[in-house]
Amino acid sequence: MDVLRRNNVTVTGPEGAPPMVFAHGFGCDQQMWRHVAPVFEPGHRVVLFDHVGAGGSDLTAYDPARYSSLDGYALDLVEILDALALGPAVVVGHSVSSVIALLAAADRPELFDRLVLVGPSPRYIDDEGYHGGFSREEIDELLATMDDNYLGWSQHIAPVIMGTPDRPGLGEELTSSFCRTDPVIARRFARATFLSDNRADLARVRTPALVVQCRNDVIAPLEVGEYVHQHLAGSELVVLDATGHCPNLSAPAQLVVAMQDYLTPA
Repeated sequence: MDVLRRNNVTVTGPEGAPPMVFAHGFGCDQQMWRHVAPVFEPGHRVVLFDHVGAGGSDLTAYDPARYSSLDGYALDLVEILDALALGPAVVVGHSVSSVIALLAAADRPELFDRLVLVGPSPRYIDDEGYHGGFSREEIDELLATMDDNYLGWSQHIAPVIMGTPDRPGLGEELTSSFCRTDPVIARRFARATFLSDNRADLARVRTPALVVQCRNDVIAPLEVGEYVHQHLAGSELVVLDATGHCPNLSAPAQLVVAMQDYLTPA
């Protein structure tokens, strides 16, 4: 089971229960789900993993060609689901992993029951008729700063991403997470993330999805969540009364309620 070692896969919850897979965002690892995933353990086979380069993943498995685009990470998710053979899964993706989950579901729909997309963005750069939240110049500057001083960039940007100045400990936690990530891999993952344009892929997805959006998010503005909802067939949109890009840390109770409401049969 090299795939499971590669991505540091952990599985909890009762055997035979419906599977639920949690995929973390950029600069994070599976520990970012610690306030959310355990809530679902009594009724689900809960799967956590680390993207290659993060957490306890196998750094020697990193292939610059494979991971030059989000397709490589989507292939990892498919391989994990195939290796576990637990049946169609609810896959919960945060930030860039929302798009990774969408790509995987488009290619292998039989592996997916439903999707929960937390702060998804199919394109971060503004385009004609589309508001992604950043100009190309701003993204280029962000990537250049990462190249010049990754640790300094992490200390500056993490509190901004978290969006909770009244709770500085959360920003410090995200900073520490960024700093634990292999910096070379992180810079390449950032390019695959922030330069991607996966808007056209939304039309390929037929898996039902919940789009979860914070009302104030500098990384994925509300307009982006609405765009994903409008272009993703069979989706629902929930806007949390929360700020920042990481409700799994800053507003886990709200996120859990939104997920439970969506996943519990009427």
